[in-house]
Amino acid sequence: MKTISTDRIVIIGAGLGALYAALKLAPRPVVMISPETLGEGASSAWAQGGVAAAMDASDSPDNHARDTVNAGAGTVDPLVADLVTREARDYILDLTTLGTPFDRTEDGGYVLSREAAHSFARVVRVKGDQAGAEIMAALIDQVRKTPSIQVLEGTMAVDLETDGDRVTGVAIQDASSARSKPVMLRGAAVLLAGGGSGGLFAVTTNPPRIRGQVIGMAARSGALISDAEFVQFHPTAMDVGEDPAPLATEALRGEGAVLINKDGERFMQALHPDAELAPRDVVARGIFAQNQMGNRPMLDTRAVLGEAIKDQFPAVAEACARNGIDPAIDPIPVAAAAHYHMGGIATDMQGRATLDGLWVCGEASSTGLHGANRLASNGLLEALVYARICAEDIAEAVADTMADPISIIFEMGGEAPAPTAVTTLRETMTSHVGVVRNATGLRKALCVIDRLEKAHGNSPSFLNMCATATLIAAGALAREESRGAHERDDFPEPKPGPGQRSQVYLSQALALRAQVSKDMT
Repeated sequence: MKTISTDRIVIIGAGLGALYAALKLAPRPVVMISPETLGEGASSAWAQGGVAAAMDASDSPDNHARDTVNAGAGTVDPLVADLVTREARDYILDLTTLGTPFDRTEDGGYVLSREAAHSFARVVRVKGDQAGAEIMAALIDQVRKTPSIQVLEGTMAVDLETDGDRVTGVAIQDASSARSKPVMLRGAAVLLAGGGSGGLFAVTTNPPRIRGQVIGMAARSGALISDAEFVQFHPTAMDVGEDPAPLATEALRGEGAVLINKDGERFMQALHPDAELAPRDVVARGIFAQNQMGNRPMLDTRAVLGEAIKDQFPAVAEACARNGIDPAIDPIPVAAAAHYHMGGIATDMQGRATLDGLWVCGEASSTGLHGANRLASNGLLEALVYARICAEDIAEAVADTMADPISIIFEMGGEAPAPTAVTTLRETMTSHVGVVRNATGLRKALCVIDRLEKAHGNSPSFLNMCATATLIAAGALAREESRGAHERDDFPEPKPGPGQRSQVYLSQALALRAQVSKDMT
């Protein structure tokens, strides 16, 4: 394999965490590995709700931390919750300075929305449902202006090189469908900021490339993985046949939109005191149950927003329009969709993974903030906080030097994942590792993943997908209780006492998968 060495810090990913970390590392030289053009293909750009922060005078970081801990069903690290929420306001002010056009009140304050499981309106938004796209646009503009940051667009990471317990390089290849032979890029440090795993499921709100590759890459190299079984399913993805499914932001329910079934009946009132603003796992299960019964759940915005939805929530309105829905007249059909991975690569409070030389921020990480059920709009906040933490820690660990731009010429000859194998994997995950799980389905999923990996293991990207899928399914099989977003219909109650975070190496999950496959053949 061709090798390129550089003194630049290598950042895998091009979403919110990657961009913010690159800016905070400046003027230290950085190279970002971006599969798409900046601003395209990152989950951050698709985030509609906003950034959670205690900006109102009657609110406080303590309240925000308490809501975060409560939503996480006993598995949130309170020290991390305190750290992240205490600094949230500063990040809103910093993003404002960087050019993010947050919605403002007439007196200059910030427009705040209330979302599920928040005790206060504290979600700072942009143009209704444009927070992710607008924050990304502001950061991309700054990145383009920063000489120390080089962006390799159209490239993707597929493997980590290690020497013992230390990461020494990243194998990258052309991200086109033809792929290329990998090139080993050795830099001063590696920051993984490449997103979660939602695209491993057939019904998802995530961009097409977000399929657990970064988590799988680290796991295959020996990094410790935490809370892999905790996958959040967004309750209100639009059920219109698109892949990925468009998102009907939670802010709509914050404005008073209600969930009804095909008979016009509200069903969430019987399931939780907060009805439509119950924690996401509760709402997702309610919607899933209605779909299972053939009751066609729908989000009704007609009474509270009417025609105003088209101006206040343009992304939702556009998705409705291209699917022949007028939300001022028609309720929007919805389904629960894989949305956010609470688990991931285990990190400490400095953002360090268990492998030396490796830092992680954003959805690929498992910091302990989200527990078993992420509090709405804490995802972008966590990415910002840990991007800065990682940047500062890397700056202390790495010598400050100059570095020339990298020039790479890829040679054709790489292996892309087989489309049929990816489709089978995604359908298996939705069918057996979805909103409601049980031992029978999880064992079936592990057997299918095992068979797919053996048949299509010549693609490193597909190996990464299978590694993350294995970790999720094995973690779900091992956790014999229902907790937060992890619902087992064969173990419907949580275990007594405080919740426990799971920690596992891929080798352990693979051993479980092998045993299950042996038992079922």
